Amino acid sequence: MRILIADDHEIFLDSLSLLIATFPDVELVGNCKSGTEVINFVKNDEIDLLITDYRMPLMSGIELTIFLRQHYPEIKVLMLSVSEEAEMIREAFQAGVWGYMMKRAGKTELQKAIQTIKSGQKYFSESVVFELMRLGLTDNIPKDDIPHEFSQLTEREIDIIRLLANELSSGEIAEKLFIAPKTVETHRHNILKKLNVKNTVGIIKYAIKNGLVD
Repeated sequence: MRILIADDHEIFLDSLSLLIATFPDVELVGNCKSGTEVINFVKNDEIDLLITDYRMPLMSGIELTIFLRQHYPEIKVLMLSVSEEAEMIREAFQAGVWGYMMKRAGKTELQKAIQTIKSGQKYFSESVVFELMRLGLTDNIPKDDIPHEFSQLTEREIDIIRLLANELSSGEIAEKLFIAPKTVETHRHNILKKLNVKNTVGIIKYAIKNGLVD
């Protein structure tokens, strides 16, 4: 697999290049600091996978993904981001990325993402899968990537998990979601059963483990 990297932060770009160069069965063919450089590169060289930052000057990672889908549909895109903001994930998913993961991810997860995409499947980190489920955008996610507990949770329950993990009380959650405190408690009880945990601490631990804390 021939890989090209794009990021406007030179230190991160150099570090990522050195890391990917150590992976087996892949070839790092270059790195770029902007979407324009990527477009000029793919005009003359074939690549299989572009690993790009979400935010770049002049042309964002989203705009670059859309351009590649239109003109070079054989090129797959793995998006890297520092944000798990729902709208950013939605934009990336709808633009047609083959993967979306956090920049804070380690070597093992990055290698797993590349190998997953190389095998013809899409890759999304667990916290991103969580957001895609909340947004109802799971049609193209491999079923094995969706934790069993996630598939049982409703959109409202997902919201409450995140708020509990951010230390909001039932009263504060009720006020924020415009529902009754008693309704929050009903949801909390259902969440405990679905996650198979004993108390709110268990819910918070689950949220932290799966990267759901803002």
